[in-house]
Amino acid sequence: MAVLLRRLLPPGRPRAAWGGSLGPREAGLCTDPGAAVRVRFAPSPTGFLHLGGLRTALYNYIFAKKHGGTFILRLEDTDQTRLVPGAAENIEDMLEWAGIPPDESPRRGGPAGPYLQSQRLELYAQAADTLVRTGAAYPCFCSPQRLGLLKKEALRNRQPPRYDNRCRNLSQRQVAQKLAGGPKPAIRFRLDEEAPAFQDLVYGWNRHEVASVEGDPVVLKGDGFPTYHLACVVDDHHMGVSHVLRGSEWLVSTAKHLLLYQALGWPPPRFAHLPLLVNADGSKLSKRRGDLFLQRFAAAGFLPDALLDLLTNCGSGFAENQMGRTLAELIAQFDLSRITCHSALLDLEKLPEFNRAVSVCLCPQGHICRLQDLVSAAHSYLWTRPAVGRAQLGAISEKVDEIATRVLGLLEGPATSLTQDTLNAELKKLSEGLDGTRHSHVMQVLRMALSGQPQGPPVAEMMVCLGPNEVRERIRKVLCS
Repeated sequence: MAVLLRRLLPPGRPRAAWGGSLGPREAGLCTDPGAAVRVRFAPSPTGFLHLGGLRTALYNYIFAKKHGGTFILRLEDTDQTRLVPGAAENIEDMLEWAGIPPDESPRRGGPAGPYLQSQRLELYAQAADTLVRTGAAYPCFCSPQRLGLLKKEALRNRQPPRYDNRCRNLSQRQVAQKLAGGPKPAIRFRLDEEAPAFQDLVYGWNRHEVASVEGDPVVLKGDGFPTYHLACVVDDHHMGVSHVLRGSEWLVSTAKHLLLYQALGWPPPRFAHLPLLVNADGSKLSKRRGDLFLQRFAAAGFLPDALLDLLTNCGSGFAENQMGRTLAELIAQFDLSRITCHSALLDLEKLPEFNRAVSVCLCPQGHICRLQDLVSAAHSYLWTRPAVGRAQLGAISEKVDEIATRVLGLLEGPATSLTQDTLNAELKKLSEGLDGTRHSHVMQVLRMALSGQPQGPPVAEMMVCLGPNEVRERIRKVLCS
């Protein structure tokens, strides 16, 4: 922020820089068609993950996997006053529980980190500095009291509150005096230009003339923290996000974001706004209802695949709705062009029915004939990832890393077609290639990593039931513990 303020009055800056209008600029609406697909789920850790957030994350995940792309988790924690303790951890935990773990995240890291916005303040300051230097933004010295009075006056006149752009035409001298004697200003973005039309991949062509209904928005607060509008643009650019799939409540704000992309000279990503998820009676889904938090469904014993199945069946994006689809089938059948603009009606009374359908799909080995069998300790690995640490596996064998590396290598091949018999043979070969390690110890290491239980179904059977992706995730999670 200090660097930004020092540059607010560069030597020889013409007076028009503070009040002159900006020339028209064209909006580039398409990313490079040859670029890799990178999408992000960017919740705020002001609460635990709920069904609405899971749906947004799921559509981002299956879109990324459909196109061989990357799914990013970014936590927008810039509103420090509303953070909920444990919410950041809960969000990533629940994505892992649901079987849609991010490829890059605060926990996993990645090439575009950090993935917490509170750790990226310098990037936002640099972007705001650029906007001020080019005349696309200006410092605002209005006090909270004055802004509060503007809001009260507007509401009293039954008008939508809006900033009156008082500070956009301050002279150099006035700015210098206020910088010398007052608190640090906020930075506001000029809404001078006509907002460009853009083609949303769900809602089609859109144009929102925000300058006619809104005042200039704050993009950087006096404390150095950005608002959502600047932060999402800066982060999506620096993280190489190619497609933004987010809720339709952000459709109108996209005009401001496109203007920010223009002002910063960056090509925007493609946008796809997802219709709202609403209650079965059409009422708004409340984020504050505790019974919509994912941890409640997990604690009640509902299977994550049942929730994913329900969310995709109540929405759109598929040629037809059918019960009992696996995540792999959802990825294969997903088509972004099939998402409609109609709200998705969520009927939670159907969840037990979806849970039963998924339970039936978990019976390929013939061991689960009743629901009581499904919730037995021997088969709890099917829906619960074990809390096993590296130290526990190290007590079984000193070659935990080598065993894990070889099993992961085995799954990098034609893993999706491996049968129980083939896996048994391959695991036997793997054990024989480890000097001084008994086959039984290899099986114990794998059993603990996959189920957290010393006894249960055969290891190869567990691997087939879980599938190669889940087996990889569980082994990697143990190695990272």
